[in-house]
Amino acid sequence: MKVGYMIMKGSCENWTEYFPADKFSESLYEEFESRAKNVSTEVYRIQSLGDAKKIVADIISDVDARKVSIAADPMIEESGIIDAIKAAGISCYTTKEDIAANRHDADIGISRVEFGVAEFGGVCQNATAIEDRLVSTLPPLHIAFMKSKYIVPGVEDVLDIISRTFDSGYISWITGPSRTADIERVLTIGVHGPSRLILIAVDDETGGNA
Repeated sequence: MKVGYMIMKGSCENWTEYFPADKFSESLYEEFESRAKNVSTEVYRIQSLGDAKKIVADIISDVDARKVSIAADPMIEESGIIDAIKAAGISCYTTKEDIAANRHDADIGISRVEFGVAEFGGVCQNATAIEDRLVSTLPPLHIAFMKSKYIVPGVEDVLDIISRTFDSGYISWITGPSRTADIERVLTIGVHGPSRLILIAVDDETGGNA
């Protein structure tokens, strides 16, 4: 579920420069993972990016995906999953133009998120690029990559980081799959976004093609 969108004051690539040393820690991971699972996020924690290929391949097989849209990012590219998906004969869209053209047909969207929030088990994504928004909101299944050590305690910490990181842009807070109970208070999953959110938390972001 998208719990919030914020249009803030220029995007910064070096998020961790704005993380106070006492405000983010791998020690928060267990709390974050527990709360993420409580809101139906499926979480995989892996040691290195190389471990992601089998996870993604298994997910693609399980859902019988034929089209995958990927908001390319150095972390995702290093994992080797793009080449692996293409080698398996699955249609893989990685450019802004291709992602937009196939926005209604992709079975899976893959992107990177910046950090997690232990307080409610959600993640924060710099979604200024339109392709990040398309792959995280339109496909029925969203796979998000994140560094497991990038966890902050709560909402106030997120707002502090964003206020010092952004001058303009688009931020998404994503907490579990899309859910709504607007109609007769009946909980419905996947109406306003993906019906599944899978988070791959990586301890060591190197070694994807080893």
